[in-house]
Amino acid sequence: MPINNYGVLKGKAKDTREGQGKSPHFQVKVSNHEKYRIAINVKSQVEPSTLLYCIDENFDHPILKNLQALPFGFKKLDSVAGGMALDFIRGNLFDTALMKPLPYNVPGPDNDLNELLQKSMKRSMAMQSSVVYAFGQRWGPENDKPDDYFDFLPGNGIHDIHMNQGNSSEWKGDDGPWQDGGLVFHFPDENRWVALFLAFQSQCFHTDDATGHRIPEACDVPAADGRVCILAALVNPPGPDKGLESVTILNITPKPIDLKGWKIADRNKNKAPLSGILKAGQTMTIKLPGTVIDLPNDGGIITLLDNNGLKVHGVSYSEKDAKKEGWTIVF
Repeated sequence: MPINNYGVLKGKAKDTREGQGKSPHFQVKVSNHEKYRIAINVKSQVEPSTLLYCIDENFDHPILKNLQALPFGFKKLDSVAGGMALDFIRGNLFDTALMKPLPYNVPGPDNDLNELLQKSMKRSMAMQSSVVYAFGQRWGPENDKPDDYFDFLPGNGIHDIHMNQGNSSEWKGDDGPWQDGGLVFHFPDENRWVALFLAFQSQCFHTDDATGHRIPEACDVPAADGRVCILAALVNPPGPDKGLESVTILNITPKPIDLKGWKIADRNKNKAPLSGILKAGQTMTIKLPGTVIDLPNDGGIITLLDNNGLKVHGVSYSEKDAKKEGWTIVF
């Protein structure tokens, strides 16, 4: 079954410990009204042991508006589309093709995962107004047990700060959609959000929508192959939006593509069917039926699925992007 007590912890980073030992985790002490520990895997127990990472120094996504409004502490999240829950595949948080392997402990400066995390946390600790958001599975409070690393009582924290679906057979029981982990930093003094995402190389990026289990025949297929790209979208047309919203796609391959069975999905995973032949190098603008799919003006995501239901491309846009009526957003 999926992980229990999934949610997001909002707090101020106060102290750190680098990951060491047989099952190393980078540890972060977080506090405001309560004390918590964030335990971040930096090495996999399944070969290859080196984790994949992606850091976005200018993270922009519709979830940020709701994140900023959260009170400090832990907030349990429903593992469903349309909310604040993370899903690397379905949430269009970042391009998973940008993920790279990074060892956790290598001699020399600025060349391993411990140092990457340390750099981000020190940057956060140095800025008084900064906040860290950790997505994962909560444990505690453990009323009779002090924390193992920072000695506060009760023990309290969050772990599984990584992708939590598409696991190998040993960890298949933890699979689930819309329950991925991650770290998001807010640096108000810089007007900047930074996000860090981690995954195990043994995980599969194509997973079942209901269970989060890997789709074995698709594990060697890129997470979003981009053979057809979402170029632009009109999400805030003049007047009533329903039936006037549109999405423009581009076939980047040298061959025509039959769009029969393909679909466009919105942030709530409502789907509109596509049809027709998209010729090589050509674009197509699809007018969306207002009764099936919705591109809200307060931010959303748009995903393109092929006839096997696999993600081909995905984008997100914010409320700021959609503010100007009649303007087309270019991705």
